Amino acid sequence: MTEFRRGRAYDPRTPEDGARILVDRLWPRGLKKEAADLDLWPKDATPSTDLRKWFHANPDQVEEFAERYRAELAQAGEALDEIRSAGEVVTLLTASNDGEHVKVLLEILDED
Repeated sequence: MTEFRRGRAYDPRTPEDGARILVDRLWPRGLKKEAADLDLWPKDATPSTDLRKWFHANPDQVEEFAERYRAELAQAGEALDEIRSAGEVVTLLTASNDGEHVKVLLEILDED
């Protein structure tokens, strides 16, 4: 069974990271690709541009965001399979401080 962790995209790789997967649709501002040291960037498993913009305008609507993101993830089977099969340990990386979408994604990955 895969162990999923969360981390910041700006943090350097550690031996405990396992596979490093970026789960933001946009590339983190100011981060060089070499410094990110990613194994995967499955954009289909990230919140859509429309959903991201909606949540930015409605940050207090966490439950609604989670519901909408879950609906998007229901269509992202191949991307979710890539994440699940990336290794025994997988660190989901985001540039955001809150990472609400990472919480939802972790719930989905842990359900299966």
